[in-house]
Amino acid sequence: MTMIRKIYCTIIVSLLLHTIVFTQKQIPPEGSTPKDFKLPKKTTFKLENRFAVTMVQYGKIPKVAINVVIRTGAMNEQADERWLSSIVGTMMKEGTRKRSASKIREDVAMMGGSLDVQVGDDRTIFSSDVLSEKGPDCVELLADVLMDPKFPESELPRLKNDKIRELSLALADPQAVTDEKFMKVLYKDHPYGRGFPTESIINGFTIDKVRNFYKENFGAQRSHIYVVGQFDERDVEVAIRDNFQDWKSEPAVVTNIPRPTSVKEIYITDKPGSTQSNIMMGLPVIDPSNKDFIPLQVVNMLLGGSFASRITSNIREQKGYTYSPWSNISARYRTAYWAEIASVGTNVTGPAVKEIFHEINQLRSEPPSADELKGIANYIAGTFVLQNSTREGIIKQLAFLDFHGLPDTFLTNYVNSVHVVTPEMVKEIMVKYIKPEEIAIVVTGDKRVIESQLKEHGTIKK
Repeated sequence: MTMIRKIYCTIIVSLLLHTIVFTQKQIPPEGSTPKDFKLPKKTTFKLENRFAVTMVQYGKIPKVAINVVIRTGAMNEQADERWLSSIVGTMMKEGTRKRSASKIREDVAMMGGSLDVQVGDDRTIFSSDVLSEKGPDCVELLADVLMDPKFPESELPRLKNDKIRELSLALADPQAVTDEKFMKVLYKDHPYGRGFPTESIINGFTIDKVRNFYKENFGAQRSHIYVVGQFDERDVEVAIRDNFQDWKSEPAVVTNIPRPTSVKEIYITDKPGSTQSNIMMGLPVIDPSNKDFIPLQVVNMLLGGSFASRITSNIREQKGYTYSPWSNISARYRTAYWAEIASVGTNVTGPAVKEIFHEINQLRSEPPSADELKGIANYIAGTFVLQNSTREGIIKQLAFLDFHGLPDTFLTNYVNSVHVVTPEMVKEIMVKYIKPEEIAIVVTGDKRVIESQLKEHGTIKK
């Protein structure tokens, strides 16, 4: 028994010491203020057909990222062409007169990379990241895919079936349904607000429609190539000039700028029996060309856009209504919106909306403390610098500047612009742009249960 007691006492002492060490853990020192982002030197020019070029030597890894950004996407579709732009972008990888689809994949793989296509509302992006010495070869391949797609009719039925499956999944996803309805409320008849296609629209796509969309929306004048990484600048420039100089210049860029509007009304998409509600509430705000855009980003991060934000602290940490709420500013050309998104329990749908408005009104009436704002500013600045620490990150920022017509100083002064925002400015921005009487509320959930909870927050639209 004596030996057992000794062992027992030894274990107890060890546990006590372990506890003391952890309870007396020192708080780490505060990190230094992140420094401004330094934009690497750019080489820019345009070919005679107005094809734009930006090249940046960056990093030490022997790889180069090459993206071609074309100003076309869902915005250029007609009402009966929804998702056609996505099919066109995908189908351009299905072969050219020079290369089959498998040959495209094989060639880019031999360069140490892959070819990806992203089709958005305003832009279609062909991107690759290859070994440095393969930069000129990658330029040639991209030119072949962009300028001479074959559009094999045999592949269209498969791609249409893929889109029909994608549509089925979207219609079954409460968040996707909520997003679609929110965009319809704000952007109405503009292409941004058209929403999902129907199966009949997708089935109605023909190879002639595919080819016609390409013909009307792809050309040098709408395109910009970005080359970032370690590469032989002279060889890549020669490859760009040789391979893209004969691309037709037209069409010109289309800027169909919307005029979004919203009022404090409630739109419910019924999902009978649902145990949770998907909430999206927001309003149109300024776009990146406005001088207040960076201060508004700070406000967003403080209000709901970060894990330490007020709305997150309220409805996640304190109330336990939701696991991962967030807010964001979604910007397009000369338009943007702010929205708070949350999935909450059906029984607390109304209370969650109430608390979101409470935090909005609180920040409109009283500025944050200097310490709270400093913490948010350091988080934004640090994240911004990290986002720009890769080849693709640099391209993303350069393309952002070009798309929105911003000067380089938007990037190089960004960190400082974040840190000069004062508590009083936060309050002013809130009052100026985040107006409760203009916030549209879109909810997908069990209407029978949530309608009565939401009535106090605005008119429920049928």
